[in-house]
Amino acid sequence: MKLRVLAAMSGGVDSAVAAARIAEAGHDVTGVHLALSANPQSHRTGARGCCTVEDSRDARRAADVIGIPFYIWDMAERFQRDVVEDFVAEYAAGRTPNPCLRCNEKIKFEAVLDRALALGFDAVATGHHAKVVDGVLSRSVDPGKDQSYVLGVLTREQLSHAIFPLGESTKAEVRVEAAERGLTVADKPDSHDICFIADGDTQGFLAKRLGSAEGPIVDERGAVVGSHQGAHGYTVGQRKGLHIDRPAADGRPRYVLSIEPVSNTVTVGPRAALEVTSITCVRPLWNGPSAQQDVTVQLRAHGEVYGCRFEERDGALVIDLDRPATGVAAGQAAVLYSGSTVIGSATIDSAA
Repeated sequence: MKLRVLAAMSGGVDSAVAAARIAEAGHDVTGVHLALSANPQSHRTGARGCCTVEDSRDARRAADVIGIPFYIWDMAERFQRDVVEDFVAEYAAGRTPNPCLRCNEKIKFEAVLDRALALGFDAVATGHHAKVVDGVLSRSVDPGKDQSYVLGVLTREQLSHAIFPLGESTKAEVRVEAAERGLTVADKPDSHDICFIADGDTQGFLAKRLGSAEGPIVDERGAVVGSHQGAHGYTVGQRKGLHIDRPAADGRPRYVLSIEPVSNTVTVGPRAALEVTSITCVRPLWNGPSAQQDVTVQLRAHGEVYGCRFEERDGALVIDLDRPATGVAAGQAAVLYSGSTVIGSATIDSAA
């Protein structure tokens, strides 16, 4: 069946090859680049960032090579509100957000998909490394590039209108294909880190927006071992950049154990104190087949996978791990899998 497909083209190699494959399959494809920054010239330093003037030009050139119509949609205001401001607010509350996950949820598969359907398109295609089969999300064949975790927040309805053409290909295969198709982005570096923090300085970015407020760094017993200029600049599991004045008695490194925004206190301690086996999550979303056997959970993008059991209690999702995990931070997503299939996700609220 021939579909009308809107191909989201970031200006990178993945989305260009995804659009080319959909067009070659005989569908009616239109390319769209999302302008997410009001000042895009400042958003790339080497491979850092995305959504720049350079990226929009690369996307347009790719669309020309493929032979499809191309448009630019201005999503800067929506991106600022739903992704950037959410990111700042989450850190201010002592949580650690994932802006890529939020962008997929609020921009690419809410704002963009809603507009695409209103314009008569049947689906949105992206260059994500993941698979959708019969409306069910699952992992890519390339474990190093798999992006099912950051797509785990999508609803079944959204997944029914999503196409991920790269799910059966490795990144190396995608680059080779791009070169064979004459796409100039074949060797373009992947963007990384947080796209709206081009220099990679998250603490500096947050300090400009939340200001500086000196507070204590304390150990597990409450003894002050250092100071900081804002608890919002830290995340659970962090080891570097703590500026601790007094070394631990055993000489081992300290890690951030907790962040208390109200008292502006950062608590540090040994790595062993980071270990948790029970995680309580809020806002559970079930977007795949129900399962209780051989279930695993991923707690960070490209993070480890843990065997687990789960149950819903009073609207919350409680996940018990088969072995301890470290660095589990409130605000991150817990994505549940049965084998390689995503069955649901939720936002981490606390862990013990």
